[in-house]
Formats: sequence, C-alpha cells, structure tokens
Amino acid sequence: MSFMKALELVKYGKFEYKDVPVPEIVPNEVLVRVAVCGICGSDVHGMDGSSGRRIPPIIMGHEASGTIFKVGEAVDGSKWKEGDRVTFDSMISCGNCWHCNRGEINLCEDRMVLGVSCGDYRRHGAFAEFITIPERILYALPDNITFEQAAMVEPVSVAVHAVERSPLHLNHTVVVVGAGMIGLLCLQAAKAAGCGTLFIVDLDESRLAAAKEFGADFCLNPTEADVLEAVKAETDGRGADISFEAVGISASTETAIKVLRKGGSCTLVGNIAQSIDLPLQEVVTRELSLIGSCASAGEYPACLDLMASGKIRVDSLISQKRPLEEGQEWFHRLHAGEADLTKVILSP
Repeated sequence: MSFMKALELVKYGKFEYKDVPVPEIVPNEVLVRVAVCGICGSDVHGMDGSSGRRIPPIIMGHEASGTIFKVGEAVDGSKWKEGDRVTFDSMISCGNCWHCNRGEINLCEDRMVLGVSCGDYRRHGAFAEFITIPERILYALPDNITFEQAAMVEPVSVAVHAVERSPLHLNHTVVVVGAGMIGLLCLQAAKAAGCGTLFIVDLDESRLAAAKEFGADFCLNPTEADVLEAVKAETDGRGADISFEAVGISASTETAIKVLRKGGSCTLVGNIAQSIDLPLQEVVTRELSLIGSCASAGEYPACLDLMASGKIRVDSLISQKRPLEEGQEWFHRLHAGEADLTKVILSP
C-alpha cells in the first residue's frame, strides 16, 4: 500500500498532518497529484463544527488543481493522459437523476461534495498529495492559467452561476451587497456580462478599495453613506435593476431588496444564516423577484475562459500560499477573521 501526506481534521478545531493511504481509482476516475488547494469559507465553518458538514475525521478541500498522475481504464484516453494540467468541480453529480438530465447538476439528488462528511456520505478532499476525480467533472487548464489561479475557479464559478441565474441585461444598474470573495467575483462577472452602472456595498474600506480596482463605479460604506439614496441618484429615482446579496444575513438582505426598482430582481448567493428576516410586503407590493443561487452547474469552461482572457482577475484575492503542513495555523487565522486575509492556498 502506498501512502501520502494529508491534512486531516481529526476533531473540531484540530488538524493532523499525517500519512494516509493513497486513494485507489475506479475505472472512470483519474488520480490527480494536487498542486494547490484553497481554504474555502465553508471549510473554516466545517473546522469549528458550525456547518455540520465536516464531521471528523475528514480530509477537507475542494478548490484545487494539479496534474493527472494515473488514468482509470474506462477513462477516454484520447482526451486525458498522465501529466495533463487540470482542475475539477467541487461537486460530484450522479449524471443520471432527473435534475442531472436537465443540466441542473448542482441540484443532483445524489450529489457529493469533495471534502465533506455530513452523515449521509464521506468524500475526502484535496488537502492531500493525491485525490481521485471522476472523469466527468475534470477540466483542462488553459496554458496561461497557473495552478494557483485554477484553484480559484470554484469560487469564480459560484459568482458566474449567480449572474447566469439573474435576468441581467446590457446596461442594467447592479448593486452587489458584500465585498468579500464571492461579492468581488460577482462584481467582475456582472461587469463581464455587460452591466452598466455597478455599485458595491461593504463595511470594510479595504474591501471597497479592492472593488474599485475591479471596476466598481460606486463603493459605498453604509455607515458613511445612504446606500438607497446613492442608488436612486444614479437611476432617476427608480433604484437598481439587479442586486446580488453575497453575505447571507438579515441586514444585508434587507439592503439588497431595498435598493431595487419596482419589478427588480435580487439574487441570493450568501448563506451564512439558516434563516433571515424578510421584508415580505416590500417584495410583494413592489413585485420583486428573489432568486436563489447554489454553487455552479457546468460553468467551469466559461470561467476558465473568462480568467484566461483577463475579464475576471483573481491574483490579488490570493493572500497567502503556504505549505500544507502549516494548514492548521492558517485555518485558525482565517477563523479569527485576520485583517487583509482573503484566500489562503495550501500546497502539498
């Protein structure tokens, strides 16, 4: 039996960098040698047990890239070979259920997420030297995409999927509430889709500064500006056509709803809180649309193209690249909300 190094969550709040068996591939899988894997916010919430979806022991990690080390006997050899640079979806869909047959792979009845153990299943992730990946969720990297950039494709796909779910048309006025990782990516995706005026709202001045670099027209701190009045001033008093809520709490959702014009649409991407207060009468009487957006549904090729062309930029969102053995330290620093720490990428 061969062994590899992995970062395993052995109990809530505690990791061990240890030797574990190299996973065996089945015929339709490839074995990927992991180059890098990013720490997702869902991993951080998994570490402390608050999500209930990373029950120890588990090797987490789903934002990754690497090279094919071994190819299963049923894998298309004309498409994939050892040494190919690849990334992969964070979610394994069954490919056969009613939703999968409609292309709604993110809603698959039997889906599994890499690096998740939730009681129904356990699927080890990419905080390790190797990971097995089904051929159907594998994507080749463009030559000008680095492994580090490729590890950002998963969060980029969340933002691109949210924009695809939204009735966004050319020259629409858009408000993004929340300038964290996903909010900043929603901003770039909306701009790439042809929005007109783009607002972003956050309490953190450094995040607003980053949003300005990514093309936001107006960066608003609600403690210093009247967000609704600022949006109305640029829309002849109507409000925005589209908003994206990228936090997931009551206050930010209320802002995302209030800034809309009559008949506008709010896409809900953030999901920190399990339930929120909703201004129901405002939604009903102003005929607003609320759209949920979950993960992504096959947008990886489009995301890789957007990144390769420079329309979506991720380099400045990567705060640190550190060895996998230092993972526990960086998980705890992210959990503590350390300033200016956005994305930490670990390398086996």
